[in-house]
Amino acid sequence: MSAEQPPRREVVTGVPRGTRRPPGHAPARFEISEQTTLGATYVRSLMRSQLRAALYALGALGMLVGTLPLLFALPAALGGSLDSPAPFVWAALGFGVYPVMWLIARRYVRRAERNERDFTRLVEGR
Repeated sequence: MSAEQPPRREVVTGVPRGTRRPPGHAPARFEISEQTTLGATYVRSLMRSQLRAALYALGALGMLVGTLPLLFALPAALGGSLDSPAPFVWAALGFGVYPVMWLIARRYVRRAERNERDFTRLVEGR
């Protein structure tokens, strides 16, 4: 090198900022498909959130069904002179229990779908 010329500069290049990744190359999808530790963590997280939603639904259903014997013993405890408590039982089941069971099931399905939708967004990188 001569004293007159400045030293040559090195140019470092990388991926330009603001460019998007090619489709199908999201890091989470790669981690899951390659079965890495991080991918297993992602899947375990989804499974844990689905299990949590299922346990909440199961607990709510257990509490609902667990109180049925108390509800069915109510007419006798109130001193009812009904020979057959069948109409009360059918009314309690038809208008009290089954609609609540339907609401618990609907909430569980919506929660499970939301968990899956969030996981899909994570995997697709959106």
